[in-house]
Amino acid sequence: MIVIVDLLLMLIDLTYSILSAIVQTVLRPRLKCIDGELCLITGSGGALGRLFALEFAKEGAHLVLWDCNEEANEQTAKLARELGVKVHAYTVDLSKRMSIYETADRVRAEVGEVSILVNNAGVVAGRRLLDCPDELLERTLLVNCHALFWMTKAFLPQMKTTNHGHIVTVASALGLFSTACVEDYCASKFGAVGFHESLTHELLAEENDGIKTTLVCPYIVDTGMFAGCEIRKELRGLIPPLDPLYTVQQSMKAILAEQQMICIPRLMYIPFITRALLPWEANVATYRFMGGDKCMLPFIKNVELKNVNGHVKS
Repeated sequence: MIVIVDLLLMLIDLTYSILSAIVQTVLRPRLKCIDGELCLITGSGGALGRLFALEFAKEGAHLVLWDCNEEANEQTAKLARELGVKVHAYTVDLSKRMSIYETADRVRAEVGEVSILVNNAGVVAGRRLLDCPDELLERTLLVNCHALFWMTKAFLPQMKTTNHGHIVTVASALGLFSTACVEDYCASKFGAVGFHESLTHELLAEENDGIKTTLVCPYIVDTGMFAGCEIRKELRGLIPPLDPLYTVQQSMKAILAEQQMICIPRLMYIPFITRALLPWEANVATYRFMGGDKCMLPFIKNVELKNVNGHVKS
């Protein structure tokens, strides 16, 4: 009898959740105020990280900026300070666990407790698996996936103490479905998605309802990270690389609305669903039709050419 009652309650919750999602899609959801919150953003010296910093600053959040590139990070800090918020910049190697923990201790001592954590930093080797040095493969996994564990362990305890906070994971559409020649990136982003979802379930199970999470899964963003990547030419106008500012602004709307997950553009929900529903061969046929099976080859070629010329950015 108890099972039947629980089943009915689950169906009611399921129906409510679906209807609520539909309403929020049609109507503009209420956005929360983050004025005065302390927001830490990783990879803040890069294109997306810088835009995230500026968008959070516009909302009145004070910033802690982490990046391995000190010069680029300081430039982001300078731009954010012009918007009237407090900014603290730190040079951090996210591939090293102790660098994360030590810098986290400095942040707590010098600035205060972080209430919004944006795990944005990401790298890719840009080499075919059998041609890629092990160190580059490991670096992708360390920065894109392992660092999420260390960042969360460093800053979640205080969020739990106050039952207040927000953890944002900037993953990728390639964490929901895969393509060829970027095994390191896909593996790290699948790991990031799995980590984020498990963490979200843990917070819900422990009834830490004041700690929110948002998973961001964008399509290829036009930052130069995947320069040369292209699908079938007839379809490029339908799914062009995303504008970085648009990507961040859509992400911010989801974060401020406390939306659990966002795929950018919405079209990315389709391959995510079909991957689970269709047979493997059907997905392969779809990938081949769209040119998704070979879309990374021009990108890999670009990286190889840069390697020959000695201009690869690590």
